[in-house]
Amino acid sequence: MMIVSTRNSYCFSSLGISQVKKTEVESLWGPRLSNCRFLFLQKATTSTILTAKATKIPHVKCSLNHGGELRTNSKALEKKIIKVEKGEHHLWKKKDSAGSGQKALSLVRIVSGLPNEKEAVYGALDKWIAWETEFPLVAAAKALRILRNRRQWKLVIKVAKWMLSKGQGATMGTYDTLLLAFDMDQRVDEAESLWNMILHIHTRSISKWLFSRMISLYDHHSMQDKIIEVFADMEELGVKPDQDTVRRVARAFQKLGQEEKQKLVLKRYKSKWKYIHFKGERVRVRTDVWDEDNA
Repeated sequence: MMIVSTRNSYCFSSLGISQVKKTEVESLWGPRLSNCRFLFLQKATTSTILTAKATKIPHVKCSLNHGGELRTNSKALEKKIIKVEKGEHHLWKKKDSAGSGQKALSLVRIVSGLPNEKEAVYGALDKWIAWETEFPLVAAAKALRILRNRRQWKLVIKVAKWMLSKGQGATMGTYDTLLLAFDMDQRVDEAESLWNMILHIHTRSISKWLFSRMISLYDHHSMQDKIIEVFADMEELGVKPDQDTVRRVARAFQKLGQEEKQKLVLKRYKSKWKYIHFKGERVRVRTDVWDEDNA
């Protein structure tokens, strides 16, 4: 429908672009208004961004000047068309992972209600991904994190092993979670087998944190010889230990009666400074002075 007000010289149109022609408007409203309409149509149809989705035209304002010529706000109309009908094109689109949290909770509910048997857990997890076009790695990682926070170590081990058996989740984060679960579930032999595999495959890319995890595991089970072996691998690969690892290694040398090596480790790797909270403030102090004062 087209509405015209001769007093204010406005014309409004809500007809589709493909439905209006110059001859039709001219026969209905006269050549002057048809020029206004045709000018607008010419602006729109020659635009390279015009799409077939737009079938409505926003309000078009036309006015008469002193000479009787018709004037339109064509720039404003062109901007309006560009804003409304511009199509966005992306070379790369991020996959929608909004439902991964619900999938993770669904996985946790499934495995939590199963008996503690490998076949039952693996069979349920295989059904969980049966209709997936791609392996839901994000959801599985979130489920693993939920189980870890709940300290359900047996389920953590089963889910992590299942992921690795599918060739998925072979990351330092998954290895760290699995080693922690082995530690908490007193399965040192399996942790050692996993560590040897990691050391063989990812020799040059093992993180400092993963070395620290393994040394912490051996420290919890009073295996000083194994601590020294892992520390020797760290030194060979040029990985600088953190301060907790330095203390554990020094304590292992002390328990083995190797005080000279203990002092050498502390001298080489122990930080000269540490931060303490004193009267509500964070203060940096020298570690040797602090240790002497608290001896």
